[in-house]
Amino acid sequence: GIIIGKKGADIEKLKTTLNKMFKKDISLNIKEEKRAQASGQLAAENVATQLERRVAFRRAMKKVIQGALKSGAKGIKVSVSGRLGGAEMARTEWYLEGRVPLHTLRAKIDYGFAEAQTTYGIIGIKVWIFKGEVLAKGIQAEPKEEKRGGRKPRQKRGE
Repeated sequence: GIIIGKKGADIEKLKTTLNKMFKKDISLNIKEEKRAQASGQLAAENVATQLERRVAFRRAMKKVIQGALKSGAKGIKVSVSGRLGGAEMARTEWYLEGRVPLHTLRAKIDYGFAEAQTTYGIIGIKVWIFKGEVLAKGIQAEPKEEKRGGRKPRQKRGE
């Protein structure tokens, strides 16, 4: 994994630094992310590391989009802003694949943000991953019936 390292060496380092900081015995429970591409934060950090390694930003964005959709996401939006490609004027570019309903309250959307330190400056990366809609148990969305009563038919001219 990313944090664990080889044979859990990084876990022990993290544990000792936390023990020194808080001066208490701390136990850590590490939870592994099953599908790393379906996590918004991990996807944003993935794009950031690729940009720091001088990969073309469009290729990095499209690679993350493909990985998220393959891992079961219903939609993904990736936004990259800053001096893209070393341009003199900063701009924002984004790609959207599938659907990402940001105004729907019951939508389960995973958001992630990361910054890439490049030679031209900082590039910000935002990722929204739509994982599906969450419906509360027992509550069903009922279709509303239109009420058309109380209206008279339209009158023709001259009558």
